[in-house]
Amino acid sequence: MARSALVVTALCAAFALYLLVGRYPRPGLTPPLRFFTDETARRLLVNVRLPRALGATLLGAVLGGAGAAFQSVFGNPLVEPGFLGVSQGAAFGAALALVLGAANPNIVALSAFFFALLALRASLALSKAFRFGGQVLRLVLSGIVVSAFASALLAFVKYAADPLSQLPDITFWTMGGLVAMGWGRLLGAAPVALLSLGGLWLLRWRATVLSLDDEASRALGARPELERGLVIIVATAGVAAMTAVSGIVSWVGLVVPQAARTLVGADARASIPASMAMGAGFVLLCDGCARSLLPGELPLGVPTALFGALSFALLLASRRTAVAR
Repeated sequence: MARSALVVTALCAAFALYLLVGRYPRPGLTPPLRFFTDETARRLLVNVRLPRALGATLLGAVLGGAGAAFQSVFGNPLVEPGFLGVSQGAAFGAALALVLGAANPNIVALSAFFFALLALRASLALSKAFRFGGQVLRLVLSGIVVSAFASALLAFVKYAADPLSQLPDITFWTMGGLVAMGWGRLLGAAPVALLSLGGLWLLRWRATVLSLDDEASRALGARPELERGLVIIVATAGVAAMTAVSGIVSWVGLVVPQAARTLVGADARASIPASMAMGAGFVLLCDGCARSLLPGELPLGVPTALFGALSFALLLASRRTAVAR
């Protein structure tokens, strides 16, 4: 309980700090009283920083929670939210919309969301068509196939894109970023993301049971195939919704659940909520660095990969986490 309270307190502190960091009236921390006396600062807070902070919080919570759920139900701590082809499907959808001339960011986001769900549907269908191995192995194999196919389509679209006007936009999107996050985009993705988080919260008590072998799960009254599929759909819907508006953000769903289990234990009833909170704080930290460290904004995928890889190496070197069931 004390550790959970510490995680929540750290998240609230990160959120408050994120709102204060900016470039107006000068780079660095904005004094809180400035928002009461400066109309421009107040508008920036309400119309730019606040929706972006909420978007970063939702993105991190969805990726962290989905990663913890996937790692639990698949019994594999190296699984991450996009392994069923969702991230690559979203990237192909966004790239296709950009090449076809979509100027409205909402159209690009809708295309990414549609193809992300289409990739999930293809992975689930292939897993049922395969005749080799159990459900977990078939899902992993189908995810590899769909990811590779979507990556090939993405490469084809990038090759066909205009190298001066379209290719830079596709490249920036695939590296992730919240620079375009506003109230409109946030309200478009938030309902699905919040439903996904709520569903994972309700299903967290089953995730530990599903981490056992299918025979043991059935002996405890679970229906592994049905319940595992439900967890996958609920988690992936939120990932697809947030990826559609933020681009591909790597490492969060892989590293954060590892750190959460180190802090609160392997029981999914505790590790999934902890992963949501820690994922939100991690993305807030990374996005704060992305928009404030340099004169120009870094893609969000750069600091998440940098800090994520370093954290993963430290976790493995500390011998407090394992990479086996």
